[in-house]
Amino acid sequence: MKRTIALVGNPNSGKTSIFNELTGSTQYVGNWPGVTIEKKEGTLRKNKHIKLVDLPGVYSLSPYSPEEIVTRDYLVSKEVDLIVNIVDGTNLERNLYLTSQLMETGTPVIIALNMIDAVKRSGASIDSDKLSLLLGMPVIETSAVKGTGLENLVNTIADEHVTASKQFEYSPEVESALSGITALLPDAIAQHARRWHAIKLFERDQNVLIRMQLSDEVKNKIEHIIATTEASLDDTSEGIITNDRYFAISNIVSQCSIQAKIQGKLTSSDKIDKVVTNRWIAIPIFFVVMWGIYYIAIQGIGELTIGWMEWLFADFIGANIRLLLESAGTSAWLTNLVVEGLIGGVGSVLSFVPQMMILFFFLSLMEDSGYMARVAFIMDRVFRKFGLSGKSFIPMLIGTGCSVPAIMASRTIENLRDRRMTVMLVPFIPCGAKLPVFALLTASFFSGSAWVASSMYLIGIIMVIISGIVLKRTKAFAGESAPFVMELPSYHMPRIKQVAIHMWERSKMFIKKAGTIIALASVLIWIAQSIDWTFASADPSQSILASVGKILAPLFVPLGFGTWQATVAIITGLMAKETVVSTLQIVLGTNGADIIGLHDVFSPLSAYAFMIFILLAAPCIAAIGATYNEMKSKRWTFAAVLFQTSVAYIMALFVFQFGSLLIR
Repeated sequence: MKRTIALVGNPNSGKTSIFNELTGSTQYVGNWPGVTIEKKEGTLRKNKHIKLVDLPGVYSLSPYSPEEIVTRDYLVSKEVDLIVNIVDGTNLERNLYLTSQLMETGTPVIIALNMIDAVKRSGASIDSDKLSLLLGMPVIETSAVKGTGLENLVNTIADEHVTASKQFEYSPEVESALSGITALLPDAIAQHARRWHAIKLFERDQNVLIRMQLSDEVKNKIEHIIATTEASLDDTSEGIITNDRYFAISNIVSQCSIQAKIQGKLTSSDKIDKVVTNRWIAIPIFFVVMWGIYYIAIQGIGELTIGWMEWLFADFIGANIRLLLESAGTSAWLTNLVVEGLIGGVGSVLSFVPQMMILFFFLSLMEDSGYMARVAFIMDRVFRKFGLSGKSFIPMLIGTGCSVPAIMASRTIENLRDRRMTVMLVPFIPCGAKLPVFALLTASFFSGSAWVASSMYLIGIIMVIISGIVLKRTKAFAGESAPFVMELPSYHMPRIKQVAIHMWERSKMFIKKAGTIIALASVLIWIAQSIDWTFASADPSQSILASVGKILAPLFVPLGFGTWQATVAIITGLMAKETVVSTLQIVLGTNGADIIGLHDVFSPLSAYAFMIFILLAAPCIAAIGATYNEMKSKRWTFAAVLFQTSVAYIMALFVFQFGSLLIR
């Protein structure tokens, strides 16, 4: 019979790194039933009978966000046999607050005292044996970065004799109140869970109260107990519990932890932060870093790979498949469909995979080192000056990978106005799907210059700020933004294995889309540009695709790309932004690895305007669907799409027209 182990910890505690180490390649990712929050599961590498569940990072089990609700509800279910609490040893007191709540669930708990190497490096020390004795649970010293202590952790997890932890003792008045509430609980509640339910009712947790469906008589008795205790201790029930927890935690930490005696001495992280979070140079540093990443990914190493990938799909796979089909007597139209439509269309997108992987590798390095948390802090400072919520930057950071999870992440923003604004503005940040478009046009018109592609990030953020200022002046979005509090983790050397896992997870999504959505789109596009409305073979300029493009093309003439080819690329880009590249490849044709008609459709200036339009216009259908799920309104979804496309049109118009004046 399989045992289920839940991994729980604060954000940035190293929980996911430990999960990756313990499960290796046996993990898989999905969503929680009915909730669009990522769910990771896997099996222990050395024991296939143990299932590990990586729960969302939370600071407490008092539910204020969807992540906290998911984590809390799962832990109090009957599915969990053991909880592994990942505790950041460098922030012991704050992390143990979550531990105290986990102990109350009645489920056995093991502590993985993580970042122990950072604790020792700072000159501090933690007596893990004494901490284990005081908490009444195993405490295993680990370092996810160095991979130490994990063998001991695996052995402890595999031990089926780990018993439930002892409970925190509260003040006599609170214990008396909890006893009174426990006596009123229904008999159906299991013995090990009765104290947890009593504490939640004492805290007036509405989710638990609604779920328990108590009678009015019992509710009134419980409220009388709570009110009496509040009057006695002159505080709210939740405040009383919180103070008691921290008093007990402080007492434990004082007995088993010795902090480093640093008098006016800055840590390495502090010294780095004095530079990278400096009020004046923080943002320039960020954009220099992004320029460097793009230089390496597109103009440096990436440029060396693009020719090889194009040869692989065009000259090797495409040519050999053509020979194979022709030798088998396959009709010319079917051969062309497979080679030019399917292989050519998908290959034109997959040619950018090495560049994408290099880009994702460096972005993962920035995230794993702790620098991306600083970027969020920097942008919060900027956003709040313009009336935006600093919390908006976290979804935008996620949006560098894909707009869909980024839009979903906006639900952690409590303020409805800020949440709606974030959903509307997140697609302005260049996602991975738009990068092949930027890479293609940058290589074709700007000699692969890194500043061109990296400028898309700058323009995206500038448009977020400008749009935020404009929207904040409207009635629908006026009001104060919600405050944003976040922890800045200490810098550490990224672990290449973890970075590689993150890189592959992002790249896998890109490759999967190329093999499904883009493959289907490429076939349909090839057919639509090969036949006319009578379904007879036709010249591409007289095809169904061309006729549709010619109707809408005049709209884009002022933007510099009013051709039917560019127009249909914009339209098909609604399926997936990568499809823009495959569409241009199919409708313009290729000469070896090169798209032959690209310079007939675009000039350098119109190509840049086209990039800006793709950057800012309405995202793909999947992202629009995610927008509807979050907005819960067709009217708001339509307003978001209209706003995004209008901003894209205005900006592309400005760039092309103003640029044309400068060039004259």
